[in-house]
Amino acid sequence: MLENTNHLRKKYNQQEGWLSIVVNVLLFGLKYWAGIASGSLALVADAWHTLSDSISSVFVLVSAKVSFKKPDKEHPFGHGRFELVTSIFIGVLLIFIGFNFIKEGYEKFIEKGDANYGWLAIIVTIVSILLKEGLAQYALWAYRKTGSDTLKADGWHHRSDALSSVVILIGIFVGRYIWWIDSALSIIVALFIIYTAYQIISDAISIILGEKVDVNLKKQVKHLAKQVSEHKLHVHHMHVHNYVTHKELTFHICLPPQYTIEAAHELTTELEVKIRSELGIEATIHVDPLDVCNECED
Repeated sequence: MLENTNHLRKKYNQQEGWLSIVVNVLLFGLKYWAGIASGSLALVADAWHTLSDSISSVFVLVSAKVSFKKPDKEHPFGHGRFELVTSIFIGVLLIFIGFNFIKEGYEKFIEKGDANYGWLAIIVTIVSILLKEGLAQYALWAYRKTGSDTLKADGWHHRSDALSSVVILIGIFVGRYIWWIDSALSIIVALFIIYTAYQIISDAISIILGEKVDVNLKKQVKHLAKQVSEHKLHVHHMHVHNYVTHKELTFHICLPPQYTIEAAHELTTELEVKIRSELGIEATIHVDPLDVCNECED
């Protein structure tokens, strides 16, 4: 189960990465050309936002290679968290791009510069919206199948580009009436970029720091515990360690005093095997005497 999930994760990371690079380089050229031709800073900003997607997709490809390296002496739990490092890289890149375009948008507003939008800008922007949302849908679909945080980050990166293009398309139709619309749109696009970066970075850091155990996981483990013992095991003190390509779970159970060490070992091993086969999680179980459970939460 776990091996199959990791195989899919690596496969979709690679497919999405190469597809994203090809589409984004093409769109960058079209947007940049249309932006220069129309004098639109917002469209040029959107072009560089698109190119940043290509750079983030390179991170996706590198992540697909590094994350699935086998554990070694220096990294006994594997290299899966490199995906989280990759997500943070993508987020930092987005923040840098976003603040740069806020600065340029402000400068253009001070200089009272406007843009001369035409049909070229309209067509290129519509094509960008359709292609970028298509890439976002594919990346987020692959994320739902594999749970890859890098695919999730890249998917939202694509979607932020599609949303920023929608904003620009709206601006194109009102730009002839409001001279400062291009400056305002470049700043709005930048804010989209920065907000996306914040979400990507905060999600990755949350996993690195450690998160509380999901309620559904608690229910699943307790359900499996009922299948291996006629006694209530009082599953408690649960901790999950997310290494991205696999998870480690530790928790305590309580056993009656008549259990020998050998019997307790057999029961915990059976439960660990069940958790591994049905949940794809490596479990380590600590046994407490039954009277301890009178003082703990079940």
